Amino acid sequence: MQHHPNSSPSAQVPLWRQLQGAASVVLAVRDGQSMTPALEDVDAQLRPGVQALAFHALRWLGRAEALRQQLAKRPPPPEADALLCVALALACSAEEAPYTAHTLVDQAVEAAKRSDATLHQASFINGCLRRFLREQGELMALTEKSPQAVWNHPQWWIDRVKKDHPAQWQDILRANNSRAPLILRINEKKTTPAQYLHALLAMDIGAFPVGEHGVVLTEARPVTSLPGFAEGHFSVQDAAAQLAAPLLLDGLMAAGEGQPRLRILDACAAPGGKTAHLLELADCDVTALDIDARRCERIAQNLQRLGLRAHIVVGDAGRPGDWWDGRLYDGILLDAPCTASGIVRRHPDVRWLRRPTDIAQLAQIQARLLATLWPLLQPGGRLVYCTCSVFRAEGEQQVQAFAARHTDALLLPSPGHLLPQGGAGAAVFPDNLMREHDGFYYALLEKRRA
Repeated sequence: MQHHPNSSPSAQVPLWRQLQGAASVVLAVRDGQSMTPALEDVDAQLRPGVQALAFHALRWLGRAEALRQQLAKRPPPPEADALLCVALALACSAEEAPYTAHTLVDQAVEAAKRSDATLHQASFINGCLRRFLREQGELMALTEKSPQAVWNHPQWWIDRVKKDHPAQWQDILRANNSRAPLILRINEKKTTPAQYLHALLAMDIGAFPVGEHGVVLTEARPVTSLPGFAEGHFSVQDAAAQLAAPLLLDGLMAAGEGQPRLRILDACAAPGGKTAHLLELADCDVTALDIDARRCERIAQNLQRLGLRAHIVVGDAGRPGDWWDGRLYDGILLDAPCTASGIVRRHPDVRWLRRPTDIAQLAQIQARLLATLWPLLQPGGRLVYCTCSVFRAEGEQQVQAFAARHTDALLLPSPGHLLPQGGAGAAVFPDNLMREHDGFYYALLEKRRA
């Protein structure tokens, strides 16, 4: 069974309790709640095991729901259905599970009996799971007819990825169902990737370089146990996200030697990973802006650990009148709100939370932010627009429409759509330094001088 990178089911906690917790998370996601707050509601002792099981269940939820449809003409009440689907998700992919299939069934039934919400469905759950074990081959074959079962994504999502990326859609969906590794960005004000790899090697921790500033661990572990955490030697950041700061700074730094310190706006900055990277790479004045006050506190905490300072502002990037001092910026980084369709392997709940209408709604917000922030940029300045999305409406199409409306915007060479990839490929080809990353979109725009 696949576990989330930083957790595994606890041997001290009975499996039935972990199954109950995982079912509560799946139920919350089905009700439209993000998995993160749902996990925060789980008892701390249970959380590592529940998180591992919930991640796995959400990666296999399409198959589990298709199996339940074969096993029962009508779904049971929501609480029982969530528990049954969690058990089916684990049972249909049980090759690496640390328990037998019969133990899983017994513990799922025990979980049902121990809750008032599912007690009366315990025998139904028992019957469904035991029938699955008896007829597994036949039932799995029947579900192969359903794309949602095969790919474990909603049908509309599959259709959209097919339309946007006709040659790579299968690779994208396959990558989404893999486990994302733990990737670190090295703070080059404190150390270098080569030095940090030596520090990991000294502790028998396997790792290899990724990108210019990153390190991938071959086996994930709690970040606080890694060397140099308290001293700010690294941050956790995917390799695709690590491209933002260098992309913005490269041209600005080359043009700005001997000039006043660069003024940079990081819009939608929380939790501060890209702000920190900007400060690690250049001596510049960075305004880190975010609409969420609590998330701005996270920016401050992260910068403090890294030994960095920025001007942190709580405000809406779409309403500069509330926070802007009237001085133009040399560079703007807009990591715009999006569907997060590129980071599904790290957030397997996203695919079940999103609705088809979300894409157009978010694209409107992105267009408004681009149009609002563009006047805040110096002539000759640069803006990086990025989203952690694979949908073209939030990337390529968004920037093409913006450039068509703004004749003073010059699109410079940019990464464009980076499609999620990783898993076995990264381990086999560590020399390919960007083979391991999430899905992202990047555009670098320069404001033409009059």
